[in-house]
Amino acid sequence: MPSPLAELEARIARELASIAHPSAPWLEPHIGPDGQPALDVLIVGAGQGGSATAFGLLRSRVDNILAIDAAPAGLEGPWNNYARMHTLRNPKDYTGPDLDIPSLTVQSWYSARFGEAAWEALFQLPRQQWAEYLLWVRRVTGVPVENGCRLLRLGPVEGSTLLAAEVESSATGRRTLYARKVVLATGQEGVGRWSVPDSLAALPQTHCVNSSQPVDFAALKGKTVVVIGAGASAFDNAATALEAGAAEVQLLCRRLDPQVVQPYRWLTFRGFLRHLSDLEDAWRWRFMRHVLAMREGFPQPTYDRCAVHENFELRSGCQVLSSRLDPATGRVVLETNQGPLQADFVISATGIENDFHSKPELAACADNIATWADRYTPPAEEADARLATYPYLNQDWSFAEKQPGRTPWLRNVHLYAIGSTMSFGASGSSINAMTTAVPKLVSGLTRGLFEEDLDQYWASFRAYDVPQAVIPVKHKG
Repeated sequence: MPSPLAELEARIARELASIAHPSAPWLEPHIGPDGQPALDVLIVGAGQGGSATAFGLLRSRVDNILAIDAAPAGLEGPWNNYARMHTLRNPKDYTGPDLDIPSLTVQSWYSARFGEAAWEALFQLPRQQWAEYLLWVRRVTGVPVENGCRLLRLGPVEGSTLLAAEVESSATGRRTLYARKVVLATGQEGVGRWSVPDSLAALPQTHCVNSSQPVDFAALKGKTVVVIGAGASAFDNAATALEAGAAEVQLLCRRLDPQVVQPYRWLTFRGFLRHLSDLEDAWRWRFMRHVLAMREGFPQPTYDRCAVHENFELRSGCQVLSSRLDPATGRVVLETNQGPLQADFVISATGIENDFHSKPELAACADNIATWADRYTPPAEEADARLATYPYLNQDWSFAEKQPGRTPWLRNVHLYAIGSTMSFGASGSSINAMTTAVPKLVSGLTRGLFEEDLDQYWASFRAYDVPQAVIPVKHKG
């Protein structure tokens, strides 16, 4: 007797086969310098965004693709790494990687795995189960993935429209992959780096880390911990330290009133998710400036996870001015606008800074990637230096050139990561946007592949002479 999950997988195979229209292959191979057919699309990152993009391409009969990920299988993305929440924060009925295939939804998977009653009783999905679900979707949709494979460099192939991607694999060492298009589906740090405020820069990593880095929380038992930041991630790290037995945890929030409104709940409707990118720049800037100024609000369970501990303190309106390590005590001294604080360990949950030059794979084009500062000047009252550093993307999610003609190959490098936010709204790292963002990205990719070979398609069409019917010739007489 097949298990419910096996029955679901068989149903998915039947459903995907029944909607595989048109099924005709349409891409002709482009031969790389190695004499082999180049990939039509190379996807860098096999987490939720990269895998969903690959699935969307496969449904569009773009079959010669590969997704690579530097992490081992199961460790793609944040879920089993630096994500420290117990559950996802979005409602359980949000869909995403399924791309509107009902049998592929997380509800279908969870119900087959644990029973429909368990789904009905579930409030929010545990993050480890989300990671398990993503791997399942990737497997049943047949997405080709090479784990343990890191992109080192990206550049053009001389005399060709192809891109050369130098990669390093734990299995095969260094090699070059050739592709017509490359998608950077690299999540949170796609075009930047995790930030640590200048006020903490003097502290060694033994005493201060960014929230994305590994933390030995067990070693914080009996210690005083300070967390900088007041977004959901900051509370997750504070709670994890408390649950590990920290003697005291203080969370420092610069705002007088911590952010409790979650703007991503408001914008989760088809009109905004699908059409923000269609608006003129002034409207895109206005909306996303307001969204990103609010940051990501934390829900009640996230706060309660900290507040249940009597040794937790939230300090609002508190800003770190400078820091130092006291050699006499081995403790961190933080000078704040509310006076000095001492701690054994500091976790900085202060987000991402856009910095193209910090990404080795973008070294050949970093200084020619157009930003919003290069394309749009907002009214003085709406100016925001941080948002101006976001890449200004074309409508197919490709990078735009700051100086046209210097790096024309950028038109074949597409960004599906948090850096896409200013151009496309919630997209590259948001579950709620996947059902609208991924099809738009896939459409941009297939349009580019089609247009590049337009002369060839025209010639093929003109030569097409397959008859639909046979009409017998009647001879008179």
